[in-house]
Amino acid sequence: MAEIVYPPVITLAKAAFAGIRVKVDEVGGEHIPRTGGAVLASNHVSYLDFLFCGLAAQPSKRLVRFMAKESVFRHKISGPLMRGMKHISVDRAAGAGAFAAAVKALRDGEVVGVFPEATVSRSFLLKDFKFGAARMAAEAGVPLVPMVVWGTQRYWSKENPRDLTRRNNPVLLRVGEPLHPTTSDDAAEVTAEMKNRMAVLLEEAIESDPYRPTGPDDKWWLPASKGGTAPTPEDAAILEKAEVEERIKQARAQARVVAEARVKARAKAKAKAAAKKKA
Repeated sequence: MAEIVYPPVITLAKAAFAGIRVKVDEVGGEHIPRTGGAVLASNHVSYLDFLFCGLAAQPSKRLVRFMAKESVFRHKISGPLMRGMKHISVDRAAGAGAFAAAVKALRDGEVVGVFPEATVSRSFLLKDFKFGAARMAAEAGVPLVPMVVWGTQRYWSKENPRDLTRRNNPVLLRVGEPLHPTTSDDAAEVTAEMKNRMAVLLEEAIESDPYRPTGPDDKWWLPASKGGTAPTPEDAAILEKAEVEERIKQARAQARVVAEARVKARAKAKAKAAAKKKA
């Protein structure tokens, strides 16, 4: 089927990047196979990562179908674009469906993009990884390609200033050699090896980054271990736990409101029916 949406979006994105003089430094894109399915697994430091990670597949002339949370597909603007580019919706309450859809896409010869950390890293270092990327690569019998992105957090990251027009900002992409997991391999071990490789790639990207803080207030995008003011991985984990707990609390409160509204609606309908019967 012809790609109607994806190529124009890439062209527009490149034009926008050129307009603000984004300096994309990509190394290793040749590791993404030119044909057949592959899982492209990346770290996650920004809400814009998928825009840049897809560029890593350009040397191989591939389009990446990213797995993204279901709410993005429901948005009136991003939804049609996501569907048009054949990205894969992930409902975290029913992950089996997304996994099956990803495996099918891989078997159909697609490159599927995955963020094993699931959410943006506050520390800008690697968080704990989910096993899904390793499992789907093994299930589909395709390569698992590790990569990292760095510098995108300076545009838009969790709880930090958003600057979508930041000029002359380096974005570094590093792609490593693929793993070839099978269904007989332990997904946890494969994931650990992938994470180790990504840690090396991330260190290389950080050390190669030519951007330097402009002052004391411009160190928020640097990991604490590199002299920055980003939370340590330990502090970031505490913040994330609190965020999840608050989200659960809000969801439960919303569920109670819905349940109470339903009870009131039933009582109102019952009273109306009783009144009608008496009349």
